[in-house]
Amino acid sequence: MMTSQRYLDDFRVGERFRSDGISLTEGEIIAFALKYDPQPFHLDVNAAAKSEYGGLIASGFHTLVVCFRMFIQRGLLTACSMGSPGIDELRWLAPVRPGDTLTTEAEVLEMKVSRSKPDRGVLRMRYVAINQHGDMVLSFIAIHLLKRRPGS
Repeated sequence: MMTSQRYLDDFRVGERFRSDGISLTEGEIIAFALKYDPQPFHLDVNAAAKSEYGGLIASGFHTLVVCFRMFIQRGLLTACSMGSPGIDELRWLAPVRPGDTLTTEAEVLEMKVSRSKPDRGVLRMRYVAINQHGDMVLSFIAIHLLKRRPGS
């Protein structure tokens, strides 16, 4: 879903965004785990049932990339993204299970124009992933390096 072209200058502290939802299937959870996080409670339904989680759960890294993808697909950073120097305060707050539907909410926390390169700046955003029950399952702060509007 493409949004009008935005640049660092177009965001406002306190501004909030919400993604559409996406449901994770058992097959997707297992496929991600096989490739990136091969722990029994992500891979094996029987082993997961005997674990402290009482069933299969998605890798936290899987939840993170799904959450971020949903926001990126909104198109808000298409014109201005220059990558990111990192993520702060990453927290996995609750297990994500097969069939859970997640949405991403993002809030602008801070904007700062670079002193040394005034054609760009940093946008700090808090992201949360919320399941279909309204439970927060993930939170983090992304540090986006963004271009400023041409001519700014």
